[in-house]
Amino acid sequence: MITLDRLVDVLAGSGARLAGGARAREVVLRSLVVHDPSDPRPTTGDVFLAVGIDAPAEAVALAEQARATVVLVRAPAPLEPATSAAAEHAGIAVVLADPEASWSHLTGLAYGLVLEGRETASGRGPTDLFALADTLAAALRGSSVVIEDQLSRVLAYSSSDDGVDAVRARTILGRRLPDTVRELFAARGVFRHLAASDEPLFVEPSPAHGLGGRMVIAVRAGRELLGSLWVETATAFEPARRRVLEDGARTAALHLLRSRASADLERQVESDLVTRLIEGTGDAPAMISRLGLPATGLRVVALQAHVEDEQHAGVLLTFEHVTTGFGWSRPGRSALFAHTVYTLLPVGDELIEAARTWVASVRAGLPAHVGLVAGIGGAADATMLPASRREADECLALHVARPDLPPVAYDESWDRIVLRRLRAVAAAGRMPERSPVAELRRHDRQHGTHHVATLRAWLAAHGDVGTAAAALDVHPNTVRYRLRKMDEATPLATDHPDQRLALIVALAAMDEDGV
Repeated sequence: MITLDRLVDVLAGSGARLAGGARAREVVLRSLVVHDPSDPRPTTGDVFLAVGIDAPAEAVALAEQARATVVLVRAPAPLEPATSAAAEHAGIAVVLADPEASWSHLTGLAYGLVLEGRETASGRGPTDLFALADTLAAALRGSSVVIEDQLSRVLAYSSSDDGVDAVRARTILGRRLPDTVRELFAARGVFRHLAASDEPLFVEPSPAHGLGGRMVIAVRAGRELLGSLWVETATAFEPARRRVLEDGARTAALHLLRSRASADLERQVESDLVTRLIEGTGDAPAMISRLGLPATGLRVVALQAHVEDEQHAGVLLTFEHVTTGFGWSRPGRSALFAHTVYTLLPVGDELIEAARTWVASVRAGLPAHVGLVAGIGGAADATMLPASRREADECLALHVARPDLPPVAYDESWDRIVLRRLRAVAAAGRMPERSPVAELRRHDRQHGTHHVATLRAWLAAHGDVGTAAAALDVHPNTVRYRLRKMDEATPLATDHPDQRLALIVALAAMDEDGV
């Protein structure tokens, strides 16, 4: 049970304070409503969050319509005397929050306090979606209920198993709607209906799929689809049960919003700490401790994901997946930066396969149509994470070029990364334009010779003409002849170790150009 006094005390830590109105500080708050100008349906609640309202007078008027006990509005203090008088007359306490305060933060605090304050002694209260599913099932005369998110993943289900069909059993066991049934619903236009309408829809049975009848309704916050609520039934609901279903969808939306607001706050804190660590700013040991990670044996894993025709959906799904669950239930800590998810993974100094196994588990947890590539940085302690991040980025680029291969790890691919850096130098125009290799390349283009290929094979063979000839599939005398012609075209000085090394580097730098 939460009182006005407790709500004000907690919000005060975020710059909010009780500014006026008439309510005893001991009044109990049992419900909450968020202002939504796009939803004309009347809503009521003890706490009214005036999201999008800048004028306290307007917020008080809306709170009165919602029969609220307290209104939270972002506005500078003090409260105008006329507004204070109107609030006192309506019996509404006015809490003013700093205009710079984040609504997501304020909403998360308010939802957590008001809704969790109503939990039962057993811990199953209104914030428990399973309890909500049980309550709905009872109100709908024992029908089985499943609550899913917008990707058809199971969030909660009722404990009733009377008349459970095969699809419900497979959905609960697999934690998501089976692909064959999802395809059936897509063909019938069920998902189009959920995206566009708040009206309940009856889904006809399909014995071939093991599917009984269903009533389904969208769970929505404003225009945003949060999920769906499914109820087993042989026939369409009559008006009374349709109203119960509609009320249930609105209640489920409050739970999902509160859960997301709380999760988003936790993700933001985690993401900020990880970002500062991989950028090398701040007190690394202290931040690692806050994240609950060991100070050594860490690797940065860089992940990118894509969904056809959707620029951001893949990476957002990946970030949500790797940050879902309590800290102790997942091994890494992650940040979303631009189009890349960075995860700090405690896998020890040598365990590359442990990192690859984790990447495979992320891949398995994403929908089948999401493509995933990854790069694994070298082992590092807290202070060396920026270097591991750079290595992960370069390994990621290699995996993007060859996504059919396993995720690239720095320990096994440092040579390819060195060559990639050389090519980047060449691409930036920082390689000499009149080097022997550049001259031989121009000669090949102008005269159709094979000087560059011959020089590369000879250097790879450490000057052994026979080995180079075998690699080129020519006679050894041909290699000797070409070497003489090369020396005529440009002085090679192949008898000098530094010159030979420079030739090898220059050849490696131009490999991506197809030479």
